[in-house]
Amino acid sequence: MSFEIKERDLLARIGRLQTKSGIVETPLLFPVINPAVQPIPPKKIQEKFGCQALITNAYILKKRLQNQVAEKGLHKFLDFNGTIMTDSGAYQILIYGDVETTPKEIVQYQEQIDTDIATILDWPTGWRVTREHAEKTVDETLNRAKQLFKTKTRKDILWVGPIQGGQYLHLVAKSAHEMGKLSFQIYALGSPTEVMERYRFDVLVDMIMTAKINLPIEKPFHLFGAGHPFMFSLAVALGCDFFDSAAYAIYARENRYMTEHGTSKLDGLEYFPCACPKCSKTNPKEVLEMMAKEREAFLAEHNLYACQAEIRRIKQAIRYGRLWEHLELRAHGHPTLLQAVKRIRKYQDFIEKHSPAVKRSGIFFFSSVGLTRPEVVRYKKRLIERYCSPKEAKILILAPQTRMKPLHRSKKFKEDRKLVYGRFKDDFDRVHVCFYAAPFGVVPIELDEVYPLSQHEIALPLDKETIEYVAQQVADYINRTNYEIIVLLHDPENWDKNVFDTCKNVCLKKDIKFEYINLKKRKQK
Repeated sequence: MSFEIKERDLLARIGRLQTKSGIVETPLLFPVINPAVQPIPPKKIQEKFGCQALITNAYILKKRLQNQVAEKGLHKFLDFNGTIMTDSGAYQILIYGDVETTPKEIVQYQEQIDTDIATILDWPTGWRVTREHAEKTVDETLNRAKQLFKTKTRKDILWVGPIQGGQYLHLVAKSAHEMGKLSFQIYALGSPTEVMERYRFDVLVDMIMTAKINLPIEKPFHLFGAGHPFMFSLAVALGCDFFDSAAYAIYARENRYMTEHGTSKLDGLEYFPCACPKCSKTNPKEVLEMMAKEREAFLAEHNLYACQAEIRRIKQAIRYGRLWEHLELRAHGHPTLLQAVKRIRKYQDFIEKHSPAVKRSGIFFFSSVGLTRPEVVRYKKRLIERYCSPKEAKILILAPQTRMKPLHRSKKFKEDRKLVYGRFKDDFDRVHVCFYAAPFGVVPIELDEVYPLSQHEIALPLDKETIEYVAQQVADYINRTNYEIIVLLHDPENWDKNVFDTCKNVCLKKDIKFEYINLKKRKQK
């Protein structure tokens, strides 16, 4: 297997995976194909929608069609010459409790039908289960994973190692750690469907991140059952390279219309908020008047267009280095998604470690949610680990950020500086200037032009949490340094009293002389 990573942002990757049927690019959605009930033929999915790959269920094929697929070969049977992934029937275990096959049989069958990416018959954990049951599913899945290497005979098929454990994160960690020791080309998170159906995206964040932290970071990662475009950006940002779903077709049968923001019932729409080839030629009323099969096909095609369009947006966001901004935009489409993005703070150090340090563009900071993004986390770490204030500096001037960047070149800063520099003209060599600025905290003047300190835009007025964060960074900086005098150029319009009070209190505790100038009144105190 060859998996080449071309672009990175957060934990997301634009990558190229080599399969025996060709190269596929990640992030990638595998549309689920059910040969018995399929509103869009696989060949049309490839030619009209540009889908590089699809997924079908090997267990259902084996049960219903036996040797028919093996005789033709899976690609000819489906009339699809791209990459095909097969699931093993584990979802049927989750729904019905059991399947009429064995792990060995389903491995052999997937080899016989000539799939490109195959999955072992794991034992899904599910949602409302006891810890004891969850432990059994993890142990049995690991046993079956180990047996694969004694059963399989072909080297040209990529195999997926599923991670189980469900909501029991210590079991997810165990499953991922042990599965990561085995030579699977792709790993996957099993049992997330019920979590997503309940809109517990915060739990999903915990499950994905626990698995990612315990798996080889360089290997591709699949999220089973994630097929709605409004949560693609969350999954991709957390490092999911592949996902699959039949939602585009299932929703179509239920007269449900997908968008990147959510789902609408067809009879509740007066206008189509979409310009795809299907929606641009008609309106909801005309679609409602179609025959049931025609309407189902229409909605399935639109839903697949919506999914593919969101994947392309995400890829472009990764390339621009703007995936966080895209993620925040989508998160405000539903409270549970925003809750999930806030949960990312728990894993911010791991994400920062694997996110690129420099990007093609600056960053946009909207609110305190963005304090978790890697650029902010990394700057805080680097300032503590790698920066020392000038040895001769004994007087610290704390100036507020300005709209213009670099900050030290702005006209406003030059005007504010005159209020202080005259007083310390005999001690000029002992004066050091730092800015207090959102979202980074303290910005020493000599670092002012380093990315991304001058390559960002913020939304004013700042929210309370952001102001408190900056104030705390100011306090921490003063505590780490040895200045004798602190002069705060206080901007009461944008920073209220939080920075002032925090700065004053830390100076009192360290017995440092504290002075301030109210920039609104232009008076020194």
